[in-house]
Amino acid sequence: MLIRRLPPVLIDRIAAGEVVERPAAVVKELVENALDAGARAIEVVIQGGGRRLVRVTDDGSGMGPDDLALCVERHATSKLDGEDLLSISTLGFRGEALPSIGSVAHLSIASRPKDAAHAFEVRVDGGVVTPPRPAALGGGTRVEVRDLFYATPARLKFLKSDRAEGAAAADVVRRLALARPDVAFTLVTDERAAVTFPVRADDEQGRAARLADVLGAEAGRNVVAVNGIRDDVVLEGLAGLPTFSKANSLSQYLFVNGRPVRDKLLMGAVRAAYADLLPSDRYPVLALFISLDPRDVDVNVHPAKTEVRFRDGGNVRALIVRTLSDALGARIPSTAGTMADRLVALARTPELGARLSPAAPFVAPGGGAFTGFRPAPALDYDWRQSPARPAISGLGEEEQARLDIAEPSADARADAAPLSAVDLDRPLGAARAQLHETYIVAQTRDGLVLVDQHAAHERLVYEKLKAALARDGVGRQGLLIPAVVDLDPADADRLTERAADLAALGLVLESFGHGAVLVREVPALLKDADVTRLVTDLAEHAAEWDDALPLERRLLHVAATMACHGSVRAGRRLKVEEMNALLREMEETPNAGECNHGRPTFVTLSLKDVEKLFARR
Repeated sequence: MLIRRLPPVLIDRIAAGEVVERPAAVVKELVENALDAGARAIEVVIQGGGRRLVRVTDDGSGMGPDDLALCVERHATSKLDGEDLLSISTLGFRGEALPSIGSVAHLSIASRPKDAAHAFEVRVDGGVVTPPRPAALGGGTRVEVRDLFYATPARLKFLKSDRAEGAAAADVVRRLALARPDVAFTLVTDERAAVTFPVRADDEQGRAARLADVLGAEAGRNVVAVNGIRDDVVLEGLAGLPTFSKANSLSQYLFVNGRPVRDKLLMGAVRAAYADLLPSDRYPVLALFISLDPRDVDVNVHPAKTEVRFRDGGNVRALIVRTLSDALGARIPSTAGTMADRLVALARTPELGARLSPAAPFVAPGGGAFTGFRPAPALDYDWRQSPARPAISGLGEEEQARLDIAEPSADARADAAPLSAVDLDRPLGAARAQLHETYIVAQTRDGLVLVDQHAAHERLVYEKLKAALARDGVGRQGLLIPAVVDLDPADADRLTERAADLAALGLVLESFGHGAVLVREVPALLKDADVTRLVTDLAEHAAEWDDALPLERRLLHVAATMACHGSVRAGRRLKVEEMNALLREMEETPNAGECNHGRPTFVTLSLKDVEKLFARR
């Protein structure tokens, strides 16, 4: 078989298979061109999921007729000054996108430089180029792509529904809008009304505002600023609170020198930073911007330019992990603001209203019936005129006895204790009561805090174990009588194989025959824990420990299980001094807003939220 040169049109269609994978790729290439042209306002119109029409209009520098004729030729670009591919500062640089798109669709480009008297337009239909001709356009550039893949019908079979393709194209616009808050974006689709992202400042506040524009106001309220530098690599951005997480990674936006990327190294670093804060099936919301010398990153490793290769990937990973960990750990304990909103929404659900509807009278143990809830009284209602008005100013013992339905689960001593003005001004306030021996109610100057005592103390114990491990090892407490724990033989073998890892965390054990282990020492922090239950739980989790993980990560997995057993259990009544001590320690502990399983440790309700519960707002 003879070797032959392929015709230019076929070459362009082969290239289109790499560059133009789907309509979203067309949107990406055209919007990146607009940004490289210095546009300050970009409009994107999508019809039929991008198959029928993609139109991108910008107010950038524009092109004259000579440049219009060149821009649809292969490997013609204005973005490389010389031949150095190691110093790329623009989003595009290959000069393949426009000719590739024109080879599989009807492409028209109209453009007018700012100082030009006329606009010109060039057309490409299935790879056939029409010379530039005069056109009507006020300024900038307008690119239209119609009937995508009409010249290669087989590609249409691999596209998803119009809705799915349109959603992918919209996600591209959102990512580029986050990358450039100083540029206004308008997105028009046939699925919904036009969406506009107004111009924002290109700083921390502007990025937070653009994040709220793109992901919603909730996202803007539940992020912390991130800033770090390591060996001339700069990291800036916004990281979501662990309690404001998603079920997938679509809300993670990563940028390298202004370029949106989906890089495995970066996403792995993010996962490592949140490893102690989120369960494995939850993903944080964040927008991270990495800036470094263009010569230290290769952006020419993927046809769609969505992956990059760093000269020193370890340095970039370490920067992300450390900066995110420091930012999340240094914040004042807080949970997602959506927690209060969910509680308010729950209080207004029809199901809850049905529970409070008038029902049969309830008879208290001391006699006397209480009828169901009645409609709210009229605004001119006067309780003094009620026949149920008590004859004395307070209820006597006999009347109170009728209301004594069950033993209260709250610790009344918290309410009886003097209220400290200093504690009221603290982030988590002053303890006022304990409910169901599980939840602590604290009062602040402008609201209240509800704390899960077990989850909160679990985080405190875990952080102490981590600190001791990093400092000089976890202190041990020898058992007066070593404990023998019977296990499944396979679980016992797994634990004894990891005896060295466990010993580093203060748990010293050894094999004690078939299917049993002998525990000689436990971590000092867990000296009061149930040893048998602790070892049994560790054995159950041992099968999930990944030997490929670094030793530090394996130890932290063990520490997380140990912390659960060393914490205050639900059902234990606490004194007011103990509750306040727990609150103060939470305020001093990193990541105290969530336990090491990713669950929130407390919920804050402002007075405004409480007023919403009672329909006062």
